[in-house]
Amino acid sequence: MNITISPTRNNWGVLTKRPEKKAADLSKIISEVFADVEDKGDKALLSYTEKFDKVVLNSLKVSSSEIRNAASLLSQELKNAIALAKNNIEVFHSSQIIEKQVVKTATGVECWQEMRPIEKIGLYIPGGTAPLFSTILMLGIPAKLAGCKDIILCTPPDSKGNINPAILYAAELVGVTTIFKLGGVQAIASMTCGTESVPNVYKIFGPGNQFVTGAKQFALTKGVAIDMPAGPSELMVVADKNASAAFVASDLLSQAEHGHDSQVICVSDSLEKLKEVETEVEKQLAVLPRKDMATSAIQNSQLVLIENLNDQIDFINEYAPEHLILNVDDETIYLDRIINSGSVFIGAYTPESAGDYASGTNHTLPTNSYARMYSGVNMDSFTKKITFQKITSEGILNIGPAIELMAAAEGLEAHKNAVTLRLESLK
Repeated sequence: MNITISPTRNNWGVLTKRPEKKAADLSKIISEVFADVEDKGDKALLSYTEKFDKVVLNSLKVSSSEIRNAASLLSQELKNAIALAKNNIEVFHSSQIIEKQVVKTATGVECWQEMRPIEKIGLYIPGGTAPLFSTILMLGIPAKLAGCKDIILCTPPDSKGNINPAILYAAELVGVTTIFKLGGVQAIASMTCGTESVPNVYKIFGPGNQFVTGAKQFALTKGVAIDMPAGPSELMVVADKNASAAFVASDLLSQAEHGHDSQVICVSDSLEKLKEVETEVEKQLAVLPRKDMATSAIQNSQLVLIENLNDQIDFINEYAPEHLILNVDDETIYLDRIINSGSVFIGAYTPESAGDYASGTNHTLPTNSYARMYSGVNMDSFTKKITFQKITSEGILNIGPAIELMAAAEGLEAHKNAVTLRLESLK
């Protein structure tokens, strides 16, 4: 890893630059797949599944027997672990439900806001070498708590036409309505446009490669919402002189193994600590099963010496990390001043892995500096907020004249008249 010593602020932009994506233009491919799915429906989906997933399917929908059998293919230990995570995620997200609160803004005028579920949502879950069944918990649990009526899940089949049993088990556990054997652009297109088998949805959630990310952005042009702009995974660790180099290295590598284009950064006020971390990264990297992938990510990554704590905080906010670990003795100087981060992990015994799986917070977070203006997925992501108001005769007498004046000033006579008629009826 590169060690940068006391960089000037003018050079921070270079250090915080994310890995550049390949310049391949995906828009033509994505638009063609969407058009094909719109035109041919299930026929197009089956054709693309054969082409890209190398399997011929008789049905896109996962059968109830496949879902039932999934539980028997998992160890009881894993099912217990999933149950623990499910409970913690439910507890945390339940706390975000906002109760109705009627506010009296003026005499005779009451206003309030109520949460309503997004009726139809779609979840995309990657398969392959890292079947992200944990993401089903992170998305399906708040969707169910919100009261979403239809929860559709698409995930790619393997070469035998099967879905990873942990994905099926988690989906059944959280209450997913229907599961389809669909991956890539065609999965996003199916949930956007709808086909004979796959219903269209109002909002699509979930991670994926650059094709899936591009397809989700294309879905926006078709009137379907998405969770947030997506990019490669990233992590920043702040480590002081007393931090365990082994802990820090393990955190950096836990994120680096996500993909070749992931990025990790360690910031410290101790050059000696950075050198210890560098050595420990090389040691742990050598024995990782996903060594090649993590090695590529480490090449995109940085070790940065910043001795001044105020400068460290400014550097954190400039980078706006998806995940931020504060492996320091005293986090209090940081907490109130961190304004740009997807999720913060405090102390030596709070690894980023905890948030990925079982602490209770959501692991679907903004990347690529979007933490400057986006939140991670939460209960709000699955709901709309509808405002209500009720005005009595006393209330319209109270605020009506102000409405008349404002409407007239804007030249909107019909707006004014809607109030005037009521005021005159009360004379």
